[in-house]
Formats: sequence, structure tokens, C-alpha cells
Amino acid sequence: MKTLSSTGFAIFGAALVAISYGLARFAFGLFVPPIRDELGLTPYVIGIIGALPLISFLLATAIAPLITAYLGARNTAMLSGTFGVGGLALISQASDALMLGMGVFACGICTGLMMPALTAAMQAMVKRSMHGRVSSVMNAGTSIGVIVAVPTVLFLAGAWRLAYLSFAILAGIGVVAAWLFLPSVSRITPGNAAPPPPLSELPWSRLVRLSLFAFLMGFISSAYWIFAPDLVVTLGGLPPGATGWLWLSVGIAGLGGAVVADLADRNNPPITQALMLMMLAASLALLAASPSQSWLAAFSALVFGLAYMSLTGLYLMTGIRLLPGRLSVGPVLPFMAVSLGQASGSPVVGGLVDIFGYADAFAMFAALGILVAILSPFYPGHIAQAEEDEEEDSGLQAAYDHQLQNDEGEPLEPAEEEAEKPAVNP
Repeated sequence: MKTLSSTGFAIFGAALVAISYGLARFAFGLFVPPIRDELGLTPYVIGIIGALPLISFLLATAIAPLITAYLGARNTAMLSGTFGVGGLALISQASDALMLGMGVFACGICTGLMMPALTAAMQAMVKRSMHGRVSSVMNAGTSIGVIVAVPTVLFLAGAWRLAYLSFAILAGIGVVAAWLFLPSVSRITPGNAAPPPPLSELPWSRLVRLSLFAFLMGFISSAYWIFAPDLVVTLGGLPPGATGWLWLSVGIAGLGGAVVADLADRNNPPITQALMLMMLAASLALLAASPSQSWLAAFSALVFGLAYMSLTGLYLMTGIRLLPGRLSVGPVLPFMAVSLGQASGSPVVGGLVDIFGYADAFAMFAALGILVAILSPFYPGHIAQAEEDEEEDSGLQAAYDHQLQNDEGEPLEPAEEEAEKPAVNP
């Protein structure tokens, strides 16, 4: 295994996330117009297929901690990449809805396994004081993958099979890279870290509220991720190649999501969530109102990308804070809720498009976004312990610092000598 610095690991992790999240999962919506035309699929069928990778993501995420503990970080990442190669290759050769569905389902498994594998590797290779920053960089890999997918649409308009074949080759390179650069251990934690609090002492009310908000955000955002490119082509009359600019805008704006989420956690999470949900709703309404105006469509994608990535980053930090000592669950819980919402929303929006058309369907989802934003005062803020502190630590790094505690229940200080002595749990 080749050793990576903290910066090198962050960049490497972002690259693997770009493949597993950006290309294997979120790029699908970008290719819906040519896929729908060639295979003769209805919006409702596209909605069902769009939900499959989200369902498989949930299933893979649920068992990912067990798989990572058994196989180790390296083998889990390689398994994830193998599913990505197989799924992307199946999509490139799809001749009907069934084969297409099998491909996107395999891609969802790839997505669900990758981040837990990288998190386990991070604990082994990166100092705890750098976990938050490294995680933030890796999370931005989703936007990078979305941006990478754009040239294939701009220069290979209609050649979606060739595009997915190239994605499969990139995933194969990722498998080889995981074998070279990731450790075989499952996880490493400081030897003086106290066990996590029992389940009976967890803030269940806050966890339920977080999960509900994450679910609803995922439900609302599914309209954009799956059907936005098809809307501008079908309703706006734009050429299929022009949809690449939508995803380019989503990816670029999404890079700023980590900064906004960190600022939100430092200030007022409920208010920031309300603002971001309003922006999410505005992006849906703006796209439905002016699908033929390419510049307005691109602007709506910028708004959507910033709002979506900011919200997922905010939910990530809240999940970490609410589940101290549970590194494998805290970051995963909100993402599972978001994916469940997207899996539920995808067929619903597809059915609404069949019945009412794109404009009305997007307007309904925008209205739901406004309603959820109004309920944001119920969003869980900082954990009770943090609220009692006079000088509250916040942000993604502080959220990770609260994960590992000493015997007195206080966060381990990164500067402590004991925190530098990891104990390996193979």
C-alpha cells in the first residue's frame, strides 16, 4: 500500500466519491432524454428506474458498517468499485427497461458502500484533528463527478452508451487505485475513547426530526435530479446537449455547499435550512416557468446545486453531533433519509408528470418545499451539551471532535498525546 498525506487522501477520496456518487448515481438524470427516446420509456417508468439506485443505496448503506468491519476499508472500496463497473457497463449495453434498471441498481450499491469504506480508511490514515476537513473535501467529490459528466453530454450528444462505457472504465481505474492506496484495516480509534452512550440515552426526538426533514428534502429534490434535463428538452424545446449546462451549473454551485453548511452550523441551523429549502423550491419553480430560456435554466441549476449541497452538508453535521461516539452511523443516518425521500419522490413526480405535465408537477413540488421551509423552526439545532457551553464549538471539524470522548464524556483534545496513539480493531 502506498502512503498518502492528509491532503492526498482528501483528494483521492474526492476522486472515488466523484465516480461513485457523481457518475454512478447523479449523472443518470443528465442522460434521461436520449435514454428515454431510444428505449421508448414513459416518465413513470423513468421515475421507477430513477428510484432503484436510491433503494439499493439504502440497502447497501444499512449493511456497509458490517461489511467494512469484516472486509476492511480496501476490500470494501474495491467491492464498491466492482459494482460500479458492472452497473455502468450494464447501462451502456441496456436494451430495455429491465436491463437499465439492473444497471442503475448496481450503481446504487456502489454508492452505498464507498463512503463507509473511505471513512474507515480515513480513521486509519488521517489524524483525528483533520477528519472534518478531509470529510468536507471528499463530500465535494459529488459535485466534481457531476461536472466531469458534463463534457460527455456536450460533445457526445446522444451517445449515452459511449458515455457510460467511459464511466465504467473510470470506475475500473478507481478499483485499481483503491487496491494501491487504501489500507486493509477496518477502523482505528483512540484507545482511550469511551464507548458510545446507550441507545436509551440518545436524543431520539431530535433524530426523528432530522430524519423527517432529510426525507422531505430528498423527496422534493428528486424532481430536479431525475427530470430537470427531460423538462427543458420536452417542455422547453432545448437540444439534449444543452442539458449539460444544467449539470455543470449544479456541480459548480454545489462546491460552495460545504462552506454554506459550515457557516449554517456556526450560526442558526433552522433559519439556514429554511432559506436553503426556499432556494430549492425557487429552483424548481424557475425551471418550470422558463424551461426554454437556457440562461434562466442554468441559473435555476446554480440555485439548486448550492441549496442541495448546503442542506446535505448541514444534515451531515447534525447527524454527527446527535450521535457522539458512533462514527459509522452519524454521517450515514441523514443520507439514508435523503435517499429514501428521493426513492419515494422519483415515481411520484413521474406519475404527476404523466397526469398533469412537467410544469404543474414541478410547481407542486416547489409548493411542498415552501411548506417544509415554514416548518424549519422544528429543525434540531446543536446538541444539548453544546447549548450549555459558553463558547460553543461548531462546524464540521467540531462535529467530528465530539465523536470520540474520554472516560469523563468530554471530547478528546486533538493535541493530547494519548489521542495520537490509535488502537487497531481489525
